[in-house]
Amino acid sequence: MKKIFKLTLSFILAFAVTSNVFANGLSLNSLGSRALGMGGAFVALSNDATAIYWNPAGLADQKSSVLAYFTGVMPIGSYKMDAAGIDASTASNIYPTGGLLANYRMDKLALALGVYVPAGLGAEWDLTDFGVPAAANVELLSQIGVISISPAVAYQVNDQFSVGLALNISYAMFDMKQQVSGAALGLGLYQFEEESTGMGFGATIGLKYKFSDQLAAGATVRLASKVSMSGTAKNPLFPGLPSIPAMGIAPGPGESDFDRDVTWPLWIGGGLAYKPTKCLTLTLDAQYSQWSELDKLVAVYDNAYWKAAMAAQGSDEFKLDWEDAVQIRLGGEYMVSPATAIRLGYYYDPAPAPDETLNVLFPSSTNHVFTGGVGYSFGNYTLEAAAEYLYGADRDVEATEHNMPGIHHLDVFAFSVGFSMGL
Repeated sequence: MKKIFKLTLSFILAFAVTSNVFANGLSLNSLGSRALGMGGAFVALSNDATAIYWNPAGLADQKSSVLAYFTGVMPIGSYKMDAAGIDASTASNIYPTGGLLANYRMDKLALALGVYVPAGLGAEWDLTDFGVPAAANVELLSQIGVISISPAVAYQVNDQFSVGLALNISYAMFDMKQQVSGAALGLGLYQFEEESTGMGFGATIGLKYKFSDQLAAGATVRLASKVSMSGTAKNPLFPGLPSIPAMGIAPGPGESDFDRDVTWPLWIGGGLAYKPTKCLTLTLDAQYSQWSELDKLVAVYDNAYWKAAMAAQGSDEFKLDWEDAVQIRLGGEYMVSPATAIRLGYYYDPAPAPDETLNVLFPSSTNHVFTGGVGYSFGNYTLEAAAEYLYGADRDVEATEHNMPGIHHLDVFAFSVGFSMGL
């Protein structure tokens, strides 16, 4: 009878909730306008208040300042499946992020505080592109955001060596909408919704060493942290299901609270900053993310019916099977004048998500990324502007149990403006 129940649910709960919740498209690759313009190769340089994120040790090697920036991120995704006649594109949404950071230096000691968005993205699709009638009034979208509050301290041990520590208090938000099919019961499409929030705690440790006025090295370790998410899921189809008397199961409610733990992975960055001339600075970084920590994410539902129904379908799990990834980043800054800087950057951004778990709610691709920016200083003030474009490679994936077969493509455009003031 248990097999009959599972088979029944496999038809009436036919929707895939196998989303890649933490793909490379989620993490903001270049935090801060100056770092973005230099391709995020900023671990060794770390010469503004965003060092709280990139390398806290850099806080002890700069003047006191307050910095604010805004970054807009626009994913440009497409999905094609010729066999089903699907040719879809994401909505042209701009996802706003930014930060406010301050650093106060007292001789060899620096104290800092930052409030910023290290992650935030989403995807929204028009379901009519997938053959769903507009009259069904259902949506397909994901929205993710993380806000971090990071107090930090740094100490300059001597003229060459400094150390830093930041504590990361993170508040995460995750919303998702997709269709639920009741076709097996002669019913239509319904809207499945999930909203959750959670808190996580972690730390960032940084080291910086200046071999000379021309050459510096930096290393950063951002420890893994667990974010405990809690929220509510809604499925209007559940109350309309028939009872299954043989198992003593009655139709469930239209919503249930749930919990899900998500581990933010270990991140390690190392880099060099080289100043061959008075006007030119070159940077090189290698940045490692231990995505293999994310095997699967399991939702635990409060309601007994939801728990049994979602487990029977396997929809209480997000199957990930990710691989560790290393980004190689290059950056350059040239001072056209004492007040004006131009910046260029490039980095290679491999997708940790395999074909076997790829779907349209959280598109992911391997990217070649080109960046550029400018900066202008006047007195104690500095204005920054930068942009980057992530060129994604097509992913032609074959069907598996946990993916959406077809041709997936993702480009991302981001722009950033910033303002800082010396104290």
